[in-house]
Amino acid sequence: MTDLRQHAAEITEQFSDSLDVDADDVEGRLETLVDDYSVPLEEARRSVVSTYLDEADMDRDTLAGGTSEATDVADIDAPEEWLEVTAKVVELWEPNADSIAQVGLIGDETGTVKFTKWAKSDLPELEEGTVYRLDSVVTDEYEGRFSVTLNSATTIEALDTDLEVGDDTTEIEGALVDIQSGSGLIKRCPDDDCTRVLQNGRCSEHGEVDGEFDLRIKGVLDDGREVQEVIFDQDATEELTGITLEAAQEMAKDALDTEVVVEEMAETVLGRYYRVTGPSLGRYVLADDVETRGAPVDHESVLIKARSL
Repeated sequence: MTDLRQHAAEITEQFSDSLDVDADDVEGRLETLVDDYSVPLEEARRSVVSTYLDEADMDRDTLAGGTSEATDVADIDAPEEWLEVTAKVVELWEPNADSIAQVGLIGDETGTVKFTKWAKSDLPELEEGTVYRLDSVVTDEYEGRFSVTLNSATTIEALDTDLEVGDDTTEIEGALVDIQSGSGLIKRCPDDDCTRVLQNGRCSEHGEVDGEFDLRIKGVLDDGREVQEVIFDQDATEELTGITLEAAQEMAKDALDTEVVVEEMAETVLGRYYRVTGPSLGRYVLADDVETRGAPVDHESVLIKARSL
């Protein structure tokens, strides 16, 4: 079975109890995104699932009936799962789209996660500082960051209790042995609710757009025992490499190639030891604080060792 067919079968099974979904139709949608628009397969899957979720005309009992599993926030590690979480609303942000009713941060004793409540879900308002049992939320993932969405199937129960929200910050130290694909000077979708990295000038959700430049490093730290993937955002990347966003754009413009930015970054950071502090987001640690430690090492030999683990 091909990868496309396998994904199509899984999506068909996911909606088998709620929609009349044909596996050939699902595979066709995936094939169009992947072959015609060069969308990565995982992004194409997310887009197709999102489309079927929008099409689903089901009541809450149909969607929620026995499909949710009570889960700690720290254990959210896969997209497209229906879960029940008991969490406190830590912070609410101002929605920047009419389609979103509320957006913010919720947390339990194990950590925090972003949530989005869709306007069309017609759910009651959440209040900061209140603990809720949220049944039938759907998990989502973007670049290693997991979040939950509240939809028409979600049930909300306010609890007369309080809970201590845990700190999911972690600290790791090791040699930066690899810079992964998708690093350097990139372009993101300009939609405030998206910011996905463009592939060949296209966003998997919004099609062809005039992207906005950004800097990042998706790296691998090795402490001699295990490896950890780390994401450095624009601020961290500029501090780490000394290359600003404006300088990176000039470098790429002069060379007519964005790869020169990654090559320049690699010369500066590969093989050096760093201490990174930040939240764990799926398989990544997001670098909030970075400290340079020790002298450079032979990153090629360390990378060979790391890949053998």
